Amino acid sequence: METHDHSPDEHGQDPAHEHGQDPALAHLHDHSPTRRGRVFFWGGLGGGLLLVALLLTQGFGLWGGHGGGGGENPALVHQGERIFIPEKSPLRSRLTVVPAAAEERSATVTAPGVVESDPTRTVTVLPPGAGRVREVKVSLGDRVQRGQVLATIDSPDLAQAYADNDKAAAAAALAARNLAWAEEQLKIGAAAQRDLESARNDDAQAAAEYARSRERLRAMGAEQDAKGEARLLSVRAPAAGSITALSIAPGASINDDTQPIMTLADLSVVWVTALIAERDLAGVARGQDAEVALDAYPGRTLHGKVLFVADVIESDSRRDKTRIAFPNPDALLKPNMFATVTLRAAPLRRVVLPSSALLMNNDRTSVFVAVAPWTFERRTVQPLLAEGTEIAIESGVAPGEQVVVRGGILLND
Repeated sequence: METHDHSPDEHGQDPAHEHGQDPALAHLHDHSPTRRGRVFFWGGLGGGLLLVALLLTQGFGLWGGHGGGGGENPALVHQGERIFIPEKSPLRSRLTVVPAAAEERSATVTAPGVVESDPTRTVTVLPPGAGRVREVKVSLGDRVQRGQVLATIDSPDLAQAYADNDKAAAAAALAARNLAWAEEQLKIGAAAQRDLESARNDDAQAAAEYARSRERLRAMGAEQDAKGEARLLSVRAPAAGSITALSIAPGASINDDTQPIMTLADLSVVWVTALIAERDLAGVARGQDAEVALDAYPGRTLHGKVLFVADVIESDSRRDKTRIAFPNPDALLKPNMFATVTLRAAPLRRVVLPSSALLMNNDRTSVFVAVAPWTFERRTVQPLLAEGTEIAIESGVAPGEQVVVRGGILLND
């Protein structure tokens, strides 16, 4: 009989006998994995996972074209500067294209402004003569009437004018008496005609000198018949208005009668001066409607028209001074108040697009325009005025052109 050699385990037991098996059949039921089997198992599992990942991610972008679509159905295709949307692209259902509408719109210009007095209603007050200021009868900001005394000056010039007037008055009185005496003498034959003519000439010259001296007093603002302490130089208001500048005080000496001592402004009409930037000047013209909002009166808007547009740009600010006149009977508008000025130009027919059509591209605003069926190109536009959800366009799109008004962000790469 053939015998089989089964080596006992370390405990001296035969494994086949331990489990009640025939040692000759034990190798037929051994299922322990081998090294080659483990390699095939794990390799197959890894390959399957990689295949699933490739299918879910479309090959990590290695199989498709532009737009993230598959190799056969790309979402969009770049054709130079244009973008084409293929027939089966999902973008076709997400884009809304409408013709550009044209409406009558007025362009607006907004600029900072300031309230100013009207130069044609502003007077610089000069002293009628040199001297020492005796009294200042007004304060800065006071409102005065025409002819009101503003200040008095103890003036040597006025004293000389009064002395000349007194001499002229005495000479005129003497000349008048001499003329009357000559006429009486001629009647009784005690004087010649020549004496009468000489008396008449002296009387005319004396009267002319007296008139000149009185006129000088009037021009200096002095009372012609004043006596003693009343003979002071009075500075009177040349017009009604407000004292906007004051540069004298009691006791001050005035040596130069060409230097202003105060400024008087009639504020019944004032200017609001808008500082228009150079880029906005094309939309500003005389007679244009203007709206003015003042920081001092929130919620209140003044309506006026442009009085004139300056022909010279300010060299320091590079802005143009455009002025609007407003009546100011209650003096609510005060010089140097800040304001915001809005000017509206004449209505023009302009393209109007929904704000959703506009896209920001770096520092430019653009839209997508259809130039062929499902073919689009980017256009840079110049927006003018936003009113709610609509924006007027100055250039870049013509009326009737097909514009992407929704979904354009999907084309904005």
